[in-house]
Amino acid sequence: MKLKKRKIKNAAIFGLCWFALLVLLVDGILKFQTLVDYLGSYALVEISLILLVILPTVAVYFLTKE
Repeated sequence: MKLKKRKIKNAAIFGLCWFALLVLLVDGILKFQTLVDYLGSYALVEISLILLVILPTVAVYFLTKE
């Protein structure tokens, strides 16, 4: 599989913006401790937040046209 610079750039921009939005949402609005209390596990919250950043970024990479 050959990596395309344009696709990587678009996915990186999306990933950075999506990460910033999630940081604002989790740290500013929802409060991280509230999520931990709701889900019951610090590790579960961390893994779910990481997946919420990585999976859409990979999807943007694969769905971006050349």
